[in-house]
Amino acid sequence: MCLAVPGKVVGVFERDGTQMARVDFGGVVKDVCLAYVPEAEEGEYVIVHVGFALQRLDEESARASLRLFGELGLLEEEFGDPWSRAAAEAGLTDEPAAGRTAALAPQEPR
Repeated sequence: MCLAVPGKVVGVFERDGTQMARVDFGGVVKDVCLAYVPEAEEGEYVIVHVGFALQRLDEESARASLRLFGELGLLEEEFGDPWSRAAAEAGLTDEPAAGRTAALAPQEPR
């Protein structure tokens, strides 16, 4: 499944003439293209689909979406380690396949 996932912009930079950002998805940080939302700034939240930020989002909505995705196991499905998940599903580890989802849940601000 492919999701449009909210994430927090933790850095903005340029790569080969394209506006980019480092985006934190509750502990998983990825590089994202800002071509569709070049006005996004560090500290803001964006909705990301297949590596492209599609729109900005307020923090409350982003946190609510991440919390729900985490509860449903969708963050693990989207960002989890497929090899570990496959091993757990095959019964080759003691850890349940969905047991790592909590690590991907949004962290409260410090």
